[in-house]
Amino acid sequence: MNPKQLSRHGLKFDPFSPGIPTEAIRLSPAIEHFCWRVETQLVPGGGFALVTGEPGSGKSVTLRLLAERLERLRDVSLGVLTHTSSSLGDFYREMGDVFGVPVKPHNRWGGFKKLRERWIAHLESTHVRQVLVIDEAQEMPAAVLNELRLLSSDRFDSRSILSIVLAGDARLATKLSREELLPLGSRIRVRLPFEPADRDTITQTLAHLISTAGNANLMTPELVRLIAEHAMGNHRVAVSTAAELMASADACEHERLDEAFYLEVFGARGARRAKGRA
Repeated sequence: MNPKQLSRHGLKFDPFSPGIPTEAIRLSPAIEHFCWRVETQLVPGGGFALVTGEPGSGKSVTLRLLAERLERLRDVSLGVLTHTSSSLGDFYREMGDVFGVPVKPHNRWGGFKKLRERWIAHLESTHVRQVLVIDEAQEMPAAVLNELRLLSSDRFDSRSILSIVLAGDARLATKLSREELLPLGSRIRVRLPFEPADRDTITQTLAHLISTAGNANLMTPELVRLIAEHAMGNHRVAVSTAAELMASADACEHERLDEAFYLEVFGARGARRAKGRA
């Protein structure tokens, strides 16, 4: 959405863009509690946290919020692992890049030793562990997940030298229940499982987005509820539908975003939705 479109709708930013400011994200009590536990318990004590849920349920948004909060903490070094499907060699190469440690992929023992030495030195000098955040962790091979577990523990597993936040869909939860990964699964200290959202929750999310963006009257309450009812419990579906309506409104210079415009944009599909709602 360009500046002219934003001005036309009385908006400070596009409320349905994936890159909305974090301050515009609606913070549910469950997300707030999860972030608080990571900050106050996981970071000082080390170990693993787990965020699970279907695509579009809010995992990546939660990681954005968490990362921003952790970056504000004193003496916390935050790393993000992005190539989750890496082999062990590539995993060590990326870990070296993330934490500023020269690692040779063909010498995994050397990489293992250097990374641990860096984390232990950080821990002993600041008493705060480094934090690693991994989205789409369901793509990680079991061997890499186990290597991560071994990397993060010290003194016969009595001390954690790294705090790790894993996020992924249902495949990650299933993977962690497998026999070869049970030692890692048993080390999860903080969990945030996302379930399909109900209509009221999605309605509140949409209302919060448009209000924070600067125009609480951008969509009628009836339209917001209609979008929420047909979002299949998924925030991403709701936001995508709202974005499509906005794009259509801009294309035809339509001023009022209401149920009638929804039916006009989605045609027979929208009519069937409205009939089912009745």
